[in-house]
Amino acid sequence: MLSRLPAALRGGLTGFMLGLNTLIVATSLAPPSLLKLLLPFEAVRRGCDRVLTALASGWVAVNNAWIAAVRPVQWDVQGVNELNPRGWYLVSSNHQSWVDILVLQRVFHGHIPFLKFFLKQELIWVPVIGLAWWALDFPFMKRGKGHGARQNDLKTTREACEKFKRIPTSVINFVEGTRFTQAKHDQQKSPYRHLLKPKIGGLGIALATMGEQFEALLDVTIVYPNGAPTFWQLLSGRLDAVIVRVQRREIPSEVLGSDPIGDKAYRQRISAWVEAQWAEKDALIDQLLRGPE
Repeated sequence: MLSRLPAALRGGLTGFMLGLNTLIVATSLAPPSLLKLLLPFEAVRRGCDRVLTALASGWVAVNNAWIAAVRPVQWDVQGVNELNPRGWYLVSSNHQSWVDILVLQRVFHGHIPFLKFFLKQELIWVPVIGLAWWALDFPFMKRGKGHGARQNDLKTTREACEKFKRIPTSVINFVEGTRFTQAKHDQQKSPYRHLLKPKIGGLGIALATMGEQFEALLDVTIVYPNGAPTFWQLLSGRLDAVIVRVQRREIPSEVLGSDPIGDKAYRQRISAWVEAQWAEKDALIDQLLRGPE
């Protein structure tokens, strides 16, 4: 039904659905969130976490439904069938559009735990959403200035992530640090054809604070055969095809648990590991864009 409407009307209706879905779920998260805050006992936390996770999964399911309804999309996805919905994963992906986030949620829904981002500590005070992020155990991190402050912030972040030893968790990091555009690519003089230079800061924090907990890195490559869509194009039903490849990679011991701030050799090891992945990803994107030969 939605697919038969004019594009502008489709976009308005699906935007309304997304906003309403977000508002309803964020509001529904408040009672178990407050209970979890006021009664921080293990049994209470476990019960609240189950409710909160179910609500977050429901939010993703509704989004998946309107994406399917607004226009049939050709999904070409490989690499998710053998994953563990109760596992611990670090997810790394290329980044071209805000649409990537909904694509990743759609692709991984039911295959791994709900995707979480490292967030700045200040965002916990955002009305309603900040409480939702806290309740869903999004990892918050401080970003002080100066070596000593950054060391203390790393220690605080590591302590905050202790909860993930008992809660199956997927943490996502966009290694490029921003969305790909040709202008950014040219400005950087990136050595890759389809990617910006990788930034290892966020990845280093994740590996330093939770690295030994992750059972694998999920290296995700997203390709839009007809060009990266804007969010409005998704809402208005002009996304027609998505290719996603997920490669499970073991995390080598030499990039685990060190100090991404004060240990230069450690940062160099992470950089070498990521740059090797980036070279493979660039070649894979080239191959996927060319299509079958």
